[in-house]
Amino acid sequence: MTPHESDLKATSASSKVWRSWRENLILVAIALCLAFLIRTFIAEPRYIPSESMVPTLHTGDRLVVEKISYRFHPPTTGDIIVFQPPAELQRRGYPQDQAFIKRVIGEPGEVINVSNGKVYLNGQALKENYIAEPPNNPYPPVKVPEDEFFVMGDNRNDSNDSRYWGFLPRKHIIGRATFRFWPLDRIGFI
Repeated sequence: MTPHESDLKATSASSKVWRSWRENLILVAIALCLAFLIRTFIAEPRYIPSESMVPTLHTGDRLVVEKISYRFHPPTTGDIIVFQPPAELQRRGYPQDQAFIKRVIGEPGEVINVSNGKVYLNGQALKENYIAEPPNNPYPPVKVPEDEFFVMGDNRNDSNDSRYWGFLPRKHIIGRATFRFWPLDRIGFI
């Protein structure tokens, strides 16, 4: 083999290595961009940090929060939503990027109150087979303002929710909890 052929072979080999590295870098960049776009606009994983949603969700559960459906319709009563803390919670020291999870109890225009261990929606007691125990504190009737929601944790007596900090503006809603992927023995749709 001549020195020229040896140089061409070495150049060809390094060119192949460089192409392989470049292709891998492009694939990694595309994967990172897709992950960013999916997490920002479609769905993201979240974990449950407290007992406020027991018995439906437990501390340490891992969920998928989908972000698309509320672009087409508002949350409805019974939906489990993830949201950024509203202004009142931020004034109390919760950081803006800390997510909360609660169940929608009242939609705009509806009247909510708690009396005799029951939650009432427009004067009708809710059938709540998902709560840990009946709420032990009364709450006077309130009308949910336009573009806001009344939310409560399923663990009614251990939940920092609308009864304590007010209504949740729609703009603070991140998405709807749809699927539990951890722990494996509790995997499934919520």
